[in-house]
Amino acid sequence: MRKMKKMMLAAILICGTTTLLNSCSSNHRDAGAPDYSQESCWDKIPEIAKEFDTFFIYPTEYMGSDEGAPDYAPLDNPDMVEGAKNDHIIMASAFEESTNLFIPYYRQASAMAMKSAYDKTGDVRAALVGTPYEDITAALDYYFENYNNGRPFIIASHSQGSAINSLVLESYFKEHPDYYKRMVASYMIGFSVTKDWLKENPHLKFATGEADTGVIVSWNTEGRQNIEQNAKNVVVMPNAISINPLNWKLDDTYASASENKGSLIIDEEAGTVSIGDIGADARLNTARGVVVTNAKSEPIPLTDFFGPQSFHNGDYTFYYNNIKDNVATRIAAYKK
Repeated sequence: MRKMKKMMLAAILICGTTTLLNSCSSNHRDAGAPDYSQESCWDKIPEIAKEFDTFFIYPTEYMGSDEGAPDYAPLDNPDMVEGAKNDHIIMASAFEESTNLFIPYYRQASAMAMKSAYDKTGDVRAALVGTPYEDITAALDYYFENYNNGRPFIIASHSQGSAINSLVLESYFKEHPDYYKRMVASYMIGFSVTKDWLKENPHLKFATGEADTGVIVSWNTEGRQNIEQNAKNVVVMPNAISINPLNWKLDDTYASASENKGSLIIDEEAGTVSIGDIGADARLNTARGVVVTNAKSEPIPLTDFFGPQSFHNGDYTFYYNNIKDNVATRIAAYKK
C-alpha cells in the first residue's frame, strides 16, 4: 500500500496506450478469475526483445474507503487502473532495460480490507489468499503456458503485490518447481520476509549479496522516528529481514548517499519523472529488519497503516538506479 496519487503522469507518458477493461471477462475455469487470454486483462504485454522476463505485481491503488465500497476492486476501477499505469512508470520500469515486462491486472484488496485483516490477524495476507491470489496465479498460469517460452524470469512486486508474491513463492512455485528453477530473483519489496517464514519454506532463499540468483530480494524503508517509537507498520512483521539496496549487505554497514546511483524524482505538476539526488542513504536496522534512511522526502501520510515516518512510497524510487543495475548484475550472474 502506498499514498494514493491522482497524477497526470500516466496520461502524459503513456498517452494512447490506455486499455479499456470492460472487455476483460472472467475465465469460468478459474472460478471467476479474469480471462488472461484477453490482452485487455493486462496492463503490459511486451514485444519480446530480450532473453529474460519480469512479471510485476503492482501495489495497492484501491482504497475502498467509500461507504458500501466492495472489499475487492473490479477490474475497471479507475483508481486501480490509473495507479497500475503509474506503478509501471515509477517502479516496474526499473526492470524494462534488462527484461521483457509483463503486468497483469488483478482484483486487488482494498486498503481498508487489508487493514481490517491486519487488525484481526496481524497479517494483511488474510485478505489476499482468495480473489487477489487466485487472479495472480491464473495470470501466471497463462503467462507460463503462452508467453514465457522457457525464458528465465524475475517476479517483482511492491506492497500488496509483494504480500501476494510471498504466497506465490511459498505455494505456487512449490507446486511448479519446473518454473521456479528458472527464477533469477524475486524482488519482493515493501513487505516483510521473516526468518520464521523462511524456516517454514526451506525451498526459498534470501539474497546474501548483489549477484546471487534464485533468491528473494526485499526491504522496507523507514525513517528514524519509526525506529525510535517502534511504530506499528502493517508491512513490517516480527523477525523481518532486509537487504541494503545500496551495498547489498545484510548487516548494519552504512551506505552513504554517494553510493546511490540515482533516485527517481516525480514532478506531479509537470507530469514528469527524472533522476536526481535526494540524499537517500541506507543502513539496516537489523533488530527491526528494515532499511533506515535520511532521504529528503516526505513520509507516507497514512500513519495508521505505516507509522509516523515510513518511506513505503520510496522503496523503489529512492533506490531506482541501484535496483536497475542490480537486475542487470543478477541476470549476468545467472548467465554464467
